[in-house]
Amino acid sequence: MSELTWWRGAVIYQIYPRSLLDTNDDGIGDLQGIIHKLDYIASLNVDAIWISPFFKSPMKDFGYDISDYLAIDPLFGTMDDFDELIAKAHSLGIKVIIDQVLSHTSDQHAWFEQSRQSRDLAVNPKADWYVWADPREDGSAPNNWLAIFGGCAWEWEPRRQQYYLHNFLRSQPDLNFHNPEVRSAVLENVEFWLKKGVDGFRLDAITFCFHDELLRDNPAKPKDKRQGRGFSEDNPYAYQYHYYNNTRPQTVGFVEELRALIDRYPGAVTLGEVSSEDSLATMAEYTQGDDRLHMAYSFELLTDDFSAGYIRQTVEALEASIGDGWPCWAIGNHDVQRVLSRWGKGQETPTLAKMLNAMLGSLRGSVCSYQGEELGLTEASIEHHQLQDPFGITFWPMFKGRDGCRTPMPWQADAVNAGFSAAEPWLPVPAEHQQLAVEQQELQPDSVLHSYRHFMAWRAKHRPLVDGDIKFIDAKEPVLGFIRSGAAGRYLVCFNLSAERIEIDLAGHDIVAVLDDHGLETGTLAQAQLSLPAFGSFYAQLQCS
Repeated sequence: MSELTWWRGAVIYQIYPRSLLDTNDDGIGDLQGIIHKLDYIASLNVDAIWISPFFKSPMKDFGYDISDYLAIDPLFGTMDDFDELIAKAHSLGIKVIIDQVLSHTSDQHAWFEQSRQSRDLAVNPKADWYVWADPREDGSAPNNWLAIFGGCAWEWEPRRQQYYLHNFLRSQPDLNFHNPEVRSAVLENVEFWLKKGVDGFRLDAITFCFHDELLRDNPAKPKDKRQGRGFSEDNPYAYQYHYYNNTRPQTVGFVEELRALIDRYPGAVTLGEVSSEDSLATMAEYTQGDDRLHMAYSFELLTDDFSAGYIRQTVEALEASIGDGWPCWAIGNHDVQRVLSRWGKGQETPTLAKMLNAMLGSLRGSVCSYQGEELGLTEASIEHHQLQDPFGITFWPMFKGRDGCRTPMPWQADAVNAGFSAAEPWLPVPAEHQQLAVEQQELQPDSVLHSYRHFMAWRAKHRPLVDGDIKFIDAKEPVLGFIRSGAAGRYLVCFNLSAERIEIDLAGHDIVAVLDDHGLETGTLAQAQLSLPAFGSFYAQLQCS
């Protein structure tokens, strides 16, 4: 693989720094914690790390509300720590991708503190750096736009006698990307980190950069069309089509500006988080050609639907429209319930955890693997008084927020707080995670951890799984089956998504050899009849066509 295209088929390990390892005993993970665990991460046979925000922030949304894009928050360490992290990761052959939250800032950012003072451009050069609007005649908000985290998307500013837009928390005002000075300043911030040596950016909420300048109302969405993608269906946000505060046509132009900058740093990559009314279509649009995003991912596999039909439909829909674009798939991250609980639904077994990691690694595209998935961690149960996530606090108890997937990594089963911190951690370590600790699983040859390591190394040696084409086969539920084809061969891949043994007819597939060295629970093949155990995986080499 060329150094310039290292990202195609790469396995990207997402680090949520607050929860990886605390090295200064304040109960919060830090950059030195990442440095301490880079050898462990390298042992997982991943290609890159994606680090969630560590920039200066009041932490109202735990780092996704940035008050200084060019500074490290003291909670996480110093710029020297970051330089050390980059150097060590690169010495281990690991690329470093960092989050960039471009669409909005913290209300404590210097830009916003200046912008809110006056609407008079003659005295305030940043007066139009954010999205400001006059009230309606009755003093109410300019339109019906809603915030994902609850309530109206507009907040009153008495100094200007205007409202400002916030698509998330009221403390996260939206930048005005229609202003070229804003776009230029944002790109300068991005280039600062490129000069630091980062290998790419995960672009948070990239579809929210632009808004409709006419401030038109979003139309209502019928009840049967309301779907939760990053929010629950009972959230009023689901009651609208977000045509005017999301995925505006001008975003593509900014993406092209961003790519032009990125291309001045060979090997650097962009990964966009896409959330729109048709996320798969937007993923395809944003990755078309060689002048937009390198990759994009969405919430389409971060849902509750674990049917083979849904997964096939989702991947095929993207494949049909993406052309020469490149997808990235995730089945878990810091915003959704842990996949083993979300899709296990009472069947949270190590076998299922192993199969999910293999399934993710076998789809066409790059992979985002969230910390703890290599251990088979389940969703933690967080009591109301322990909640930290403002999203969960607002919508409790129907939606319990995102804290359950953000609890600290367990390193040692018999240590205080599972070895994460000597102090009380920012979120509790669940008792059930103690026995899944890294140190414990290192001693178990059949653990989820060893399976993850082995499979990722095995995948890298079977190139069609990394960068080959994909074509699904017709199979009844609960079988997910497809063929990966590339210059190095053709592989048939089948997964049993159920807790029961199933029989699959594979007649007509010209199987040359069964591949059974992947370390997963697999089946037996006799006269083209495959018997696949509960949550089993099957790989076979096919005759080249």
